[in-house]
Parts: sequence; C-alpha cells; structure tokens
Amino acid sequence: MTNPLTKIIAPAFLPVLCEELHRQQACIVFTNGVFDLLHPGHIQYLDAASKLGTHLIIALNTDDSVRRIKGPLRPVMKLEERSEVLATLESVRFVTWFDEDTPALIIPLIRPDVLVKGGDWEPESIVGKEFVESYGGRVLSLPFVSGYSTTSILQKISRL
Repeated sequence: MTNPLTKIIAPAFLPVLCEELHRQQACIVFTNGVFDLLHPGHIQYLDAASKLGTHLIIALNTDDSVRRIKGPLRPVMKLEERSEVLATLESVRFVTWFDEDTPALIIPLIRPDVLVKGGDWEPESIVGKEFVESYGGRVLSLPFVSGYSTTSILQKISRL
C-alpha cells in the first residue's frame, strides 16, 4: 500500500510531476475545492472523477482561502488534515493546494486533460475552462450527489 503522505505534493513540484505524467501518456483529471468534512457525496464525486482518466489530482483551498470564501468559522479541518484524509482515498492520486480564491493559477501548472467540478457548477462558469479547452482538454460538470453538503452537516451539528 502506498504511503498517503507521498501523495501530497507541494504546488512548486507540479510542473515537473505533471510533465512526466504527460510524457508517460497519463490522462490527468483535475478538480479542486475545500473538502472540509468528507461525506458520501464527496466520495462518489471523486470516484466518478477518477474514472475519467488515470491520475486524479485534487487541489485544496488553503485555510486562508477557505476563510475568505466561506467565513471565519471555516475550515473545520486544517489543510494538512484535509490533505491527509483525501490522500488515503484510492481514487485520489495526488493532493496539492492553492492560496488564491480560485484555482486559476494552479491549473496551468498541471495542464489537466480533464477539468471537472460537481453538478452545482455550470460548465461555462468553471474556472480554467478556456485554458483547458485551448489545448484540447475537456471540461465537465459531474452530476451532483443530492442529500449531502458540508454546510448541512455543520448546521445539524450546531443543533445538537
């Protein structure tokens, strides 16, 4: 079994890693997000995304990025914890991170063959769409797994 910590890659190493993967004819699938409290919706989404290629790379928003987007009470789990949890999943090949509010700067480092987001994103609004399509990559919005959301889980916990 692979040590999950070897699947966590600093952004600075992505260009060399991904260039080598492309040289090996790998099909890189990329997604991003907070993935704060992992739930069945996340698992199903990541499993479906991983089947679109040979290597699924997830870029996580850093803690500062999450606070800017979701407010001062988030994230619940620190970046290191979220990274380690995701790295244990068989469907995930590599985990990295970005500090900006969107993955616009990290996508060119990876040059994914497939850029994917959940069904709550319209394909036209997916950050990086134009870049990925400019070299023949695909941009997909996978069906949303209803009934699961980190926000609803946190609301339920707060009522306890």
